[in-house]
Amino acid sequence: MDWEFTEEEKMIRDMVRDFAERRIAPIAAEIDEKNEFPLDVVREMGKLGILGIPVPQEYGGGGASTLAYIIAVEELSKVSGSMGITLAAHHSLGTFPIMEFGDKRQKEKYLPDLATGRKLGAFGLTEPNAGSDAGGTQTTAVRKGDHYVVNGSKIFITNATYAETAVITAVTDAKKKHHGISSFILEKGMPGFKAGKKEDKLGLRGSDTAELFFEDVKVPVENRLGEEGEGFIQFMKTLDGGRISIGALALGLAEGAFDVALKYSVERKQFGVPLWEHQMIQYKLANMATNIEAAKHLVYHAAIMKDKKIPYSKESAMCKLFASEIATQVCRDAIQILGANGYSREFPVERMLRDVKLCEIGEGTSEIQRIVITRNLIKSLQKT
Repeated sequence: MDWEFTEEEKMIRDMVRDFAERRIAPIAAEIDEKNEFPLDVVREMGKLGILGIPVPQEYGGGGASTLAYIIAVEELSKVSGSMGITLAAHHSLGTFPIMEFGDKRQKEKYLPDLATGRKLGAFGLTEPNAGSDAGGTQTTAVRKGDHYVVNGSKIFITNATYAETAVITAVTDAKKKHHGISSFILEKGMPGFKAGKKEDKLGLRGSDTAELFFEDVKVPVENRLGEEGEGFIQFMKTLDGGRISIGALALGLAEGAFDVALKYSVERKQFGVPLWEHQMIQYKLANMATNIEAAKHLVYHAAIMKDKKIPYSKESAMCKLFASEIATQVCRDAIQILGANGYSREFPVERMLRDVKLCEIGEGTSEIQRIVITRNLIKSLQKT
C-alpha cells in the first residue's frame, strides 16, 4: 500500500531518516559495545524537535500526528533500537501521561522542557514484585497535608539515570486495590529520589535502563496526575499508546535487518550465483518482506485510530504482538542468510536480534497482549 502521508508526515520522516543515517548509524555499534548512552545525541534530537513531535505547539512541540511520531520511532530503530526505545519511552511513557491527564498548570510547567529535549522523561511502573501484574504495585504515597510521602522502588526503567522528570505510580489506598493507585510527577533533585544501578542488558545496550528509588520523597499534592485512585486507568491508557511505539520499534528493527539481508543476498555469491537466486533464500526474503508489510499495516492502523480518537486497545496489542514476534523471526532469518557473517559483529543483524527480543517483553509480554486482545474480543461480543 502507498500510504497517503501528509506533507508534514513526509517531512518528519525524511528529517528523522536523515538524522538517523547521518548521526546515529555511525555510532550504533559503538554505543552497543560500550553499553553507553549518547546523551549528546539525544539532546540533538530534542533540538530538532524529534522528542516532541506530537506535543501541542502551545507547549513547545510539533503538534504533529501520532502517526508522524510512530514513523520517527520506526526510522530511528532501523539503525539503532537503542535510540528508538529512548524516544518511545520519553514520549509514550514519560510525556504522554502529562499531556493526557495533566492539568493546565502541569502541562505548562513540564511539557515545554520535555518537548524540546531540555529534559528527558521516564515512567516508573514496573517493580520487583509487580511486572505483568502491574496492579500489584507496592510503592506507597501517604498524604501529609499539602504533600505526599513516597516510599518504594521501580526497576527496568528506561531513561532512569538521565530523566529529569518521571511519572510514577504509587498506592494511595491499599483497601481499594487497583482503584487505590495514583500517579505522580517527580523531579530530579527531590530529596530521597534517586536512580540506582544501570542494567547490563542483552540488547538495547545504548539505551539507559536503571532502578528508581524513593525514600521519604516529599511530593506536592499539585504533582498528582488527576484524582486519587485514577492511576491504574491512567497507566493502562498510557500502555495502550506505548504498545504502538513498541510495535514501531520492532517494525524498524525488522526493516533494518531485512535491508542488510537483501543487499547481502545480491552481493554474496555461492555455487557461482548470487544468494538470492537460490530458492530457499527466495522463500526467506519473500516471507520476510510480506510479514514486514503486514506488521506495518497493523502498526500504522493503530496509530491512525489513536489520531482519530477511536478506541484502540485491541489494535495496539495486536500491532505490538505481531510486529514484535515477526521482527524476531526476520532478524533470525537475516542472520541465517548472512551465515557466519551474520553471527559476527561486523554486521548489525546480530545486534538487531538482541535488541528486538525486548519488544516481546516490554510494555506487556506477548502473553499479556494475547490476554488483552481476547478480553477485547469478548467485550465486543457482549455488546452485540
